[in-house]
Amino acid sequence: MACCELSSDEAIKRKVVIVGDGACGKTCLLSVFCKGSFPTTQYIPTIFETAVKDMVVDSKNVVAELWDTAGQEDYDRLRTLSYPDSDVILVAFSVDIPESLENITEKWVPEVKRYCPGLPIILVACKTDLRQDQTTIEELSKQSQQVITYQQGVVVARQIGAYKYVECSAKLGQGVQEVFVSAIRSTLKQNSSCNVM
Repeated sequence: MACCELSSDEAIKRKVVIVGDGACGKTCLLSVFCKGSFPTTQYIPTIFETAVKDMVVDSKNVVAELWDTAGQEDYDRLRTLSYPDSDVILVAFSVDIPESLENITEKWVPEVKRYCPGLPIILVACKTDLRQDQTTIEELSKQSQQVITYQQGVVVARQIGAYKYVECSAKLGQGVQEVFVSAIRSTLKQNSSCNVM
């Protein structure tokens, strides 16, 4: 098993920050990973929230410090406070919001590279269950849009130099563990962290 609860004084500590547009699925992804359940209440954005999760990745005990950030523009200046001492950045988009993928290259990766140059980036596609949702497909079609495909995600991952591209559905619990195991693995292969002055 790649991820499980443990208690150890010998654990490696890693800071994982997740960024992306508002409502792209970041908070639900973290909730399912940390609590094992999909949130049922309406989320009210805050600047950032943190959680800690004990993991075992590649036979190493890891304490993952998880930072959930607000994607709304109102929080742009304050969000940068979450970057210092980061070890890896998850950059998320939602497959049902094409603009959220465009913002990966237009907003999120430039911000991450400015404040955390050299850190590994994991590109995360959220809400993959909506690719089969007829209502979502119809709503996007009315706007001459389509759900984002796996191939489109791969292209952007290559374009931004992502360490890995991972797809998930927090609602169905699919791919959630892989997102965080991939993030931690990327930090075990390098030792730099983000230092913002």
